[in-house]
Amino acid sequence: MRNIVLTAIIIMGALYIFLIPPDPVGFKIFMKLIPMALIIIFAAMTPSLISHTYKRIIIAGLFICMIADGVIYWFMAGLITFFIGHLFYIFAFNSASRKHIPKWAASLLLLYGVGMAIWIAGSQFANGESILGVAILAYIAVILTMGWMAIRTQLKLAISGALLFIFSDSVLAIDRFVVDIPYRDAFVMVTYYAAQVFIAASIGSRVVKYSVNRNNLIR
Repeated sequence: MRNIVLTAIIIMGALYIFLIPPDPVGFKIFMKLIPMALIIIFAAMTPSLISHTYKRIIIAGLFICMIADGVIYWFMAGLITFFIGHLFYIFAFNSASRKHIPKWAASLLLLYGVGMAIWIAGSQFANGESILGVAILAYIAVILTMGWMAIRTQLKLAISGALLFIFSDSVLAIDRFVVDIPYRDAFVMVTYYAAQVFIAASIGSRVVKYSVNRNNLIR
């Protein structure tokens, strides 16, 4: 049954991305929300191999992001709602965290965050859009924290989802504030839906813990 839902996500996602016209806007938003609703169903159907708390928080984050998808046409409302969604993911990943993030990964995230802050937020400060610049800085901080916490879980699906989410939002921000990107919508939405599917699927990830004797695995 989960495979059927996953197939429906792919079909409806492709339908929205490649076939649904931009107008009327109301129908466009409705079709955009269907894949997210299916992803929530997929998450609910996924057996929790981490903890029930992790599953509940992830599903709550998916629901908040679905709301954000609907209000993103009012940019600041969408930005704030996605910000809240990332907080849920941060709490979920924190509940499954296992170790400190590797130094090389921390350095890459930090460098990327600083670069995006200077490039994206800096352009808004230069244009006198101080409030928007501060909002962008806050969003960069929360999404990179989400990626940071995902890496700490050592769950491949969670990490893949977080990094795809960062990529999707980066393409959207660059296109909106700096330079036009060809086929932006396809890049943004394919990676966005994939990110949410991976995060939802991470509910079923198997956590491996080690006993005192590391040769003995306790699953």
